[in-house]
Amino acid sequence: MKHQITQEERYRQMMEEPVEQLIPRMAVPTIISMLVTAIYNMADTFFVSQINTQASGAVGVIFSLMALIQALAFMIGMGSGNHIARLLGQQKQERAEVVAAVCYFTELLTGALAAALLLCNIDRLVMWLGATETIAPYAVDYAKYILLAAPFMMCALGMNNMLRFQGNAFYAMVGITAGGVLNMFLDPILIFGFDMGISGAAIATAVSQIVSFVILSCQCNFRKSCLSIRLRNFRPSLSMYRSILGTGLPSLSRQGISSLAVIVMNFAAQPYGDAAIAALSIVSRFVNFINSAIIGFGQGFQPVCGFNYGAGNYRRVLDSFRFCVRVTTRILLVLAVLAFCLARPIITAFRRDDLQVIAIGTAALRAQAVTLAFTAYITMTNMFTQTIGYGLRATFVSSLRQGICFIPLMLLLPPVFGLGGVIAAQPAADLISLALAYLVCRKLILKMEQEVTDR
Repeated sequence: MKHQITQEERYRQMMEEPVEQLIPRMAVPTIISMLVTAIYNMADTFFVSQINTQASGAVGVIFSLMALIQALAFMIGMGSGNHIARLLGQQKQERAEVVAAVCYFTELLTGALAAALLLCNIDRLVMWLGATETIAPYAVDYAKYILLAAPFMMCALGMNNMLRFQGNAFYAMVGITAGGVLNMFLDPILIFGFDMGISGAAIATAVSQIVSFVILSCQCNFRKSCLSIRLRNFRPSLSMYRSILGTGLPSLSRQGISSLAVIVMNFAAQPYGDAAIAALSIVSRFVNFINSAIIGFGQGFQPVCGFNYGAGNYRRVLDSFRFCVRVTTRILLVLAVLAFCLARPIITAFRRDDLQVIAIGTAALRAQAVTLAFTAYITMTNMFTQTIGYGLRATFVSSLRQGICFIPLMLLLPPVFGLGGVIAAQPAADLISLALAYLVCRKLILKMEQEVTDR
């Protein structure tokens, strides 16, 4: 029988094992989890795109709704996970269990409330998200099942983050991967086998989220190395929520701004037809798939960073951060070259019958490939500042690529450059975001290095 690591063994591992070995090993499960999630998001886009261009556009429109739901989930889950990692670094396990229970039940209640409110306004909702009159019916059919699964989706993401920050990324991966694999199998069966169309894709996603929720709940409560979730520990307080929101706000900002950015992009693309919305939706999903591997690697860094920062081991925090920046930048450089060279075949695989979608998508993917490697430093800076408790700075960095920089550019460039402006907005935002993230991170690194020197 496989040995289950204890909390004491986990603490020693986090504090003593070389980061070049520890972080990649911890990152592998989170990378797999992120890739599987991205793959089944792409699977929805791929299979639905075989229906027609309007259905493909609908998935892109509702992607912003899913991003908003995930933003709320990540805010609570990441904020709680950061808090838990620091508490475990201080060896305060009982307090950490209270935070875990507060996270779990808050996610469930928030998801249920959000679903109820949005389902009552679903027709207006899809238009607010940027749907055209021809895309709207497909968007409604897709959105209603996504909203019904929102409480389970939010809670699953919360547990995933809590497990990661405890150093139990493998158990988190099992839950997310199982749901993702199920989604990919169910998509073609429900869409084509049962002739359910876009509703089949949404039902497949909803079922997969519920399965992930059940598996992750079992992992949390039946593993010795995991903090158990008990109703009696649900003792929320304003001070606890302030702590959770303080470090969780960057995740809300990152995901929420991402949702807003997709909405702005959809409206900016509307004058160029359903093909433009569908093409940009495909490109967004594909680039998110690539970036998910980098986010997964960074999530392997976060528990190491949180444990050691809580224990005052700042040198190890800095070494971990620099190692992650080097590795992720090299990975993205390779993937960017491949994406640029293979852009047309990639877009064609999704919508081979629409030449306009292929042309717009190819140009957009190549443009984003040029600056893709910049996102490594931006992402790691966001995770670094968030994990060590600099919530405002982390929120600022997380808002750069698709908020502070992207949205103004998306509003300013298309009136001047037309569709080319829509395509150029993201690469331009990446360049500006890199410069601003460097300024934020450099100041914190110099401060931490000074503290190491003074000891």
